[in-house]
Amino acid sequence: MATNSRREFIKMSALASGMLLVPNFLHGLDRSGMPLLANSNGKRLVVIQLSGGNDGLNTVVPYQNDLYYKARPSLAIPSREVLKLDKGLGLNPAMEKLRLLYDQGYVSVLNSVGYPDPDRSHFRSMDIWHSASASNEYLSTGWLGRYLDSLSGPSANYAAIEVDDTLSLALKGAQYTGIAVQDVKRFFQATNDQFLKQAAQLHAQDHMHHQVDYLYKTLIDTQQSAGYLQEKTKVYRSKKDYPNGEFARNLKTIAELIASGVESRVYYASLTGFDTHVRQAGQQANLLRELSEGLYSFVEDLKQQQEFDNTVIMVFSEFGRRVAQNASNGTDHGTANNLFLIGGKLKQAGIYNDAPNLQDLDQGDLRYSIDFRNIYATLLHNWLGGDAAGILGNKTQLLSGLV
Repeated sequence: MATNSRREFIKMSALASGMLLVPNFLHGLDRSGMPLLANSNGKRLVVIQLSGGNDGLNTVVPYQNDLYYKARPSLAIPSREVLKLDKGLGLNPAMEKLRLLYDQGYVSVLNSVGYPDPDRSHFRSMDIWHSASASNEYLSTGWLGRYLDSLSGPSANYAAIEVDDTLSLALKGAQYTGIAVQDVKRFFQATNDQFLKQAAQLHAQDHMHHQVDYLYKTLIDTQQSAGYLQEKTKVYRSKKDYPNGEFARNLKTIAELIASGVESRVYYASLTGFDTHVRQAGQQANLLRELSEGLYSFVEDLKQQQEFDNTVIMVFSEFGRRVAQNASNGTDHGTANNLFLIGGKLKQAGIYNDAPNLQDLDQGDLRYSIDFRNIYATLLHNWLGGDAAGILGNKTQLLSGLV
């Protein structure tokens, strides 16, 4: 490789490693920048990840169960403060806005969600949830990434969008991946830097090394993607009031992308900070309030744009916490947890299954009763119209009465 080409390669390698933001659905744009295809069924999935291991027992509270109060003498939510739902369960008092959505028939609560041989490591358990693998299986692709891979023909140009600065394993496929972008305007500005423009123009020249040629093509595709998103998001700017904070801003961005007509089947966002080993009560309450109020504004925004009935929101965490509180007024890493589905067209809103059995624990942890991969399979098959068996394997089962 010539010296100049080598220098160009090093520069472009650094740029590409920092971006890695090329959404494959935008490879299907024609020269006018218009999508070549339309969403096949108009339905989309929004995934909300609660990172750190949210304490499910203080989120969906078994306020009629004496064992809950015995295990958490100072951390349990007093019965009088719980936002009552059904079947002896209620929400954390910080979740008033989610309670409003529940009362409108928009929320389904799934209890004791987990998997066999659970792992209590944040990283490993999150990998299992992202890849839909078994505990002893290691996969390099995510369940939503494989969904993108499974879309044959022109449909393979669809992608997922994660509102973040890095892309989660869940959205990485073997052939297609999602796009990670937190601020569309800044993304567009970054890719239209003068140096990058000049570098892209050089792509018209022949290069002696295929890696240099690939990197220039990646740059051009990234610029095209950024331009498309920039133009699309000019269509709609949300006038809905959202709470302060990054999480709510990210939900607002998703609402604007949806209402602007950006072609994506999946959106992804995260709320962090749920690793509550010490002084859990205040920390978790603040996070659950942020979650609840952000989701409420997001749902109201989608309803105003007539997009809510086409949307299902899934809220999950990589594991729950131990049943008993620890000596620091917190909880340690546990296993099974609750999961929320939110949508305008749920088949069964309310409490989907029985509360966790606090009399039958696995060395102090909750036993799972719903395998999370069966929820994935149901969403893929019934909502997104995907090949759940091909994506997740034939061991999964569809759950009735969800979507």
